[in-house]
Amino acid sequence: MAAPTDISPAAYIPLPQQDEEITTLRRALVAKLTYAVGKDPITASEHDWFMATALTVRDRIVDRWFPSTRAIYQEKRKRVYYLSLEFLIGRLLADSLNNLGITNQMRDALRELGVSLERLEAIEPDAALGNGGLGRLAACYMESMASLAVAAHGYGIRYDHGLFRQTINDGWQGEVPENWLASGNPWEFERPEVLVSIGFGGTVEAVEQADGQDTYAWHPAETVEAQAYDTPVVGWRGRHVNTLRLWSARAPDPLKLDAFNRGDHVAALASQAQAAMITQVLYPSDETPAGEELRLRQEYFFSSAALQDIIRRHMRQHDGEIRSLAEHVAIQLNDTHPAIAIPELMRLLVDVHQLPWDEAWDIAVATFSYTNHTLLPEALEHWPVALMERLLPRHMQIIYLINAKHLERLKASGRVSDEQMGEVSLIEESHGRQVRMGWLSFVGSHKVNGVSALHTDLMKTTVFSAFHKIYPDRIVNKTNGVTFRRWLMEANPGLTDLMVDVVGPKILHDAETLGEFAAFADDAGVHERFWAVRKERKAALAALTWEKLHIRLDPEAMFDVQIKRQHEYKRQLLNILQTIALYDQMRAQPHRNWTPQVKIFAGKAAASYHNAKLIIKLINDVARTVNADPTLHGLLKVVFLPNYNVSLAEQIIPASDLSEQISTAGMEASGTGNMKLALNGALTIGTLDGANVEIKEHVGDDNIFIFGLTAAEVQASRAEGLKTAEIVAGSPMLQQVLDQVRSGVFSPDQPDLYKPLVDGLMDHDHFLVLTDFDAYCARQADVRDRWRDKTGWMRSAILNTSHMGFFSSDRAIREYAEDIWNVPVTKR
Repeated sequence: MAAPTDISPAAYIPLPQQDEEITTLRRALVAKLTYAVGKDPITASEHDWFMATALTVRDRIVDRWFPSTRAIYQEKRKRVYYLSLEFLIGRLLADSLNNLGITNQMRDALRELGVSLERLEAIEPDAALGNGGLGRLAACYMESMASLAVAAHGYGIRYDHGLFRQTINDGWQGEVPENWLASGNPWEFERPEVLVSIGFGGTVEAVEQADGQDTYAWHPAETVEAQAYDTPVVGWRGRHVNTLRLWSARAPDPLKLDAFNRGDHVAALASQAQAAMITQVLYPSDETPAGEELRLRQEYFFSSAALQDIIRRHMRQHDGEIRSLAEHVAIQLNDTHPAIAIPELMRLLVDVHQLPWDEAWDIAVATFSYTNHTLLPEALEHWPVALMERLLPRHMQIIYLINAKHLERLKASGRVSDEQMGEVSLIEESHGRQVRMGWLSFVGSHKVNGVSALHTDLMKTTVFSAFHKIYPDRIVNKTNGVTFRRWLMEANPGLTDLMVDVVGPKILHDAETLGEFAAFADDAGVHERFWAVRKERKAALAALTWEKLHIRLDPEAMFDVQIKRQHEYKRQLLNILQTIALYDQMRAQPHRNWTPQVKIFAGKAAASYHNAKLIIKLINDVARTVNADPTLHGLLKVVFLPNYNVSLAEQIIPASDLSEQISTAGMEASGTGNMKLALNGALTIGTLDGANVEIKEHVGDDNIFIFGLTAAEVQASRAEGLKTAEIVAGSPMLQQVLDQVRSGVFSPDQPDLYKPLVDGLMDHDHFLVLTDFDAYCARQADVRDRWRDKTGWMRSAILNTSHMGFFSSDRAIREYAEDIWNVPVTKR
C-alpha cells in the first residue's frame, strides 16, 4: 500500500470528516487572527499567522485539559510532581499538532488561506528553558506521562533568557541573551492570582510551648513572589493533558514610590531588579560568590514555590489532612538542583503544620524520590554552610537536625563505625564546611535511581557506595527513554511513513512493535526507500549548513555526528584529534579509496568553562584548514553548527549516519542523544558507557562499533597512574597530531594557543583521550570499510531502528510509576 502523507491517527479519518475538520480549522484561524491577534488577514505577517495558529491549537488542547484535570480531582488520583531546573521542550506547534492528530488538516486549512504551515513552524522560537540531556529528558517524561494518563505536574522556572544563544566568532564561542519571549508565548497561561511568597535571609525565633517544647518561626529579611505560568502538555491522541507550571519572580512592592518621588529612580526599582534576577538566566556562573548565591536562590525559589503549591492543592483536595500527603503525592527530584525541597518540606510540615519531627520525616521520605544524573563529584552540588546560614537560616538548622538524627540512627544500628561517620555525614568538613546535596537527596528519598544499568551499578560502588551498604534496597535502575512521537514521528516523517507502510499503523501507538521492522532488514526495496529518506534529510541538512556557514556538503558522504553539551569527559577533543589524523592520512595517501566523510559537531560550552571553549575553537580552526584544502577534493569536511537546541537536533538527527558516543567509560550516566540517533537508523561508535551498553545488547554486536577501555579498566588505569609519555611514544600518528596542534599548525596567528591544551593532556589525561586514541582511530577505519558496503550498512541501520523500542520514554515512565511512584498508567 502507499505510504500515508500523515502518520497520525487522523490520517485514517474518512475524507468527508477531514474536509469538515479543515473547514472548521480555517474558520477558527481567521477568528483567532482577527479577534485575538488583532490583524486583518490581508495585512497579517507570518508571525501573526503563527500566533493565530498556535492559539487555535491551544484551544483544542484546553478542550482536553479541563476534562483531564476534573477527572483527576473527581477520582482523587495520586499525583506525580516532577521538579526540574530544566525543561527543554523545544518548539510546540508541530509537536502539539502531531499529538492531536491534525497536522494534515491544519496544513490544508492554512494552504487555503495562502499560508505555509512549514514556514510557521520554522519561525517559532525554541523555549529557552533548558540546556542539555537533563532538560530534554524532563520534557520527554512530561509528554509520556500525559500520553500514559499519569496525573502529573512539572515544576520549574520560567527563564526570561534561558542559558544563552551561542554565536561563533573567529571560531570562539560567544554568548548573547536568548530572547525567546520577545514576541510573546502563545502556549502559556499567565496566572496572576497564583502568587507564592518566598523568603530569604533573616532570623529564626525559638518559641517555647506550654509542654516545654520549642517551635520555630522564621522571619525572612527579604521576600519575593513567585507567579505561576501554566503550559498544557498534551499526550498522544490528545486523550490526556497535564500541566507544566513555571515560576517567574517579582517583588511584592515593585516600585518604592517615596524613593521615586525623591528622584532616586534607580533605588525605587531596586527591589524589582533584585527579584527579577532570580528568573533571568539558566545556570548563572557560580565562579563568584554573587553567582553562587544566585544559583542557590534559584533552586530554593522554584522548589519552595512548588512545595507550597503542592500542599495547597493537596489540602484542598483531601479535606485539609496534611498527614495523608505521601499517599496522594509523589515528588521526583530531577538531579540535586531541587534537593533543597527536602528541608523545605520539613519546614512546612513541622513549622507551619505543626507535625512532630519524626512523623514529618517519615512523610517526607515516603514522598520524595531522587534521580541521579552524574557520578562527577563537581556536579553533585555542595553549598557552603556560611552561605546557607545567611540565605536560608531555618533550612540550615533543619539540615543539621536531619544529619544529627541520621548519624544517631546509624551509630545505634552499629552499621557504621566512628571513622566512617564522615563519609556519610551531610556536612563535609574537609574543604570548608559544605552541605552535600547529593547526600541529602539520598537520605531524604525512599528511592534513588540511576539512569542506565551501568550508571546504577557504578552508583552502588562509587559515589554512593557507603549509603548502598546501609540502604541496600534504595538504589534502583530506570534506564532513560525518549519520546518517539517527537524524535521519530515528528522529526523523521519519511522514515515513519516507511515503517507504517511495511509494518502497519500500530507502530504509532506502541514502541514495542518497532521490532517487527527487523523482518525487512534484508529487503532490497526497503533498503532503497530507507536510503532515499536518509538522503532527503541529508540534503536538507546540507542546505541548512550552506545557509548558516557557507560550507557545501555532499549528501552522499557519510555524516559523522557528535551533538551534545561540550564537556571534556564527552571527548569532543578525541574526535577532532582523530579528524586531524584522518586529514593527514588523506593528504599523504591520495591514491587510496577514501570514504567521503563529514564531521558534524554542535553543542554549547558553559560560559566559564575555558577548556571546553578552547576545544570549540580548535574544532573550528581545524574546519577552516580542512575545508579550504583543495587536495582533499571535498572528501573530508568539518562543520560546527552554532546554537545547538531541540530544533537543530530535529534537523541533524534524521540526517546522521554515524552517532559519536565516545565519552570516557564510566562518566556518562546514560545519554539520550545515543537513543535518538540509533532510533533514526544511525550506527553508533562509542565506548561501553552509559546506555551504550544497553543499546549494544539490543542492536547486536555487529550493528555497533565499540572501542576503548571499559569503566573498570578506566578506574584501574587511573589507580595505576597514567603513563602518557609512553602512550604517545608508542603511537607515531598520535605524536604527529599533538605536535601539529601544539606548534600552531591550525592557529598560525596564535602559535601557542593550543599548547596548554596539549600540555594538559601530557600532564594529566584524566579523560583518557590519549589512551583510547589508537583504538578509536582503528574503529573509525572499520566504520569506513562498513560504509562502502551499502547493503550491509542499510541492514544495520534498519536493525538499529527496529531494536530501539526498549528506549521509549513510555517504558521508562511505566517503570517509575510501578516501582517508585505507585501510580496507575493507562494500558494501550
